[in-house]
Amino acid sequence: MRSYQPDLTPPWKRSAPVPEVPAEPDLVVEEVASGFCGAVIRCEKTAQGPTVTLEDRFGKHRVFPMEPRGFLLEGKVVTLVRPSAGGPVRPTRTASGSVAVPGARARVARAGRIYVEGRHDAELVERVWGDDLRIEGVVVEYLEGVDDLPAIVAEFAPGPDARLGVLVDHLVPGSKESRIAAEVTGDHVLVVGHPYIDVWEAVKPSSVGIDAWPVVPKGQDWKTGVCRALGWPENTGAAWQRILSTVRSYKDLEPQLLGRVEELIDFVTVTD
Repeated sequence: MRSYQPDLTPPWKRSAPVPEVPAEPDLVVEEVASGFCGAVIRCEKTAQGPTVTLEDRFGKHRVFPMEPRGFLLEGKVVTLVRPSAGGPVRPTRTASGSVAVPGARARVARAGRIYVEGRHDAELVERVWGDDLRIEGVVVEYLEGVDDLPAIVAEFAPGPDARLGVLVDHLVPGSKESRIAAEVTGDHVLVVGHPYIDVWEAVKPSSVGIDAWPVVPKGQDWKTGVCRALGWPENTGAAWQRILSTVRSYKDLEPQLLGRVEELIDFVTVTD
């Protein structure tokens, strides 16, 4: 029988115990050695021991061994362990915060539609609500501005089984956008909007890594002015991809946009 060997390490040199935290999906941690910060994507069992895959806000993935005291959670050292269920970790929520439905097939597209004002708006909606929209069978299309909205609504001919929702930028009282919205709104058409000059502003500055969105003087192209003020190359397409890459979920968007998109989805999926 092995004899008991007491630990003679002085108390002040002993490592204090740290909490064990299950590596649940979407848990955001920082790997101590590299400083890489990201959300848990999955856990795997390997010949070298369990590993965890993290995804940072730019979409980059890195795999780390789940070593004791290997991660920081809210600034405190922790030991990640595999969730009790075992196996690969699967997200339990979509990017919009809805309950994920693993293996769900896209529903046949509804007659109803959601229109947004531009391609960037459509890409942002897809980024956050894409899974929800496919399950509900809702197609998102985009306009190039709102001036043609009355003609588009007339051609669409909305009805009880073909509702039309429209998301408009800079929808504030007294604006051109508000007048057009009032003209087309009806029982089967809902026009909502956010107060921002462009949908770029609906992404939280903290997510993009800036203190605030710049104030661009009137008369200047807003997007170009933003790039100039932030010291980015004056390529608005590349700037947008940079912004979009920072959006991982609804948490990266301002509430003024979140509520409006949810309202539109509810509107076009309800039948009279």
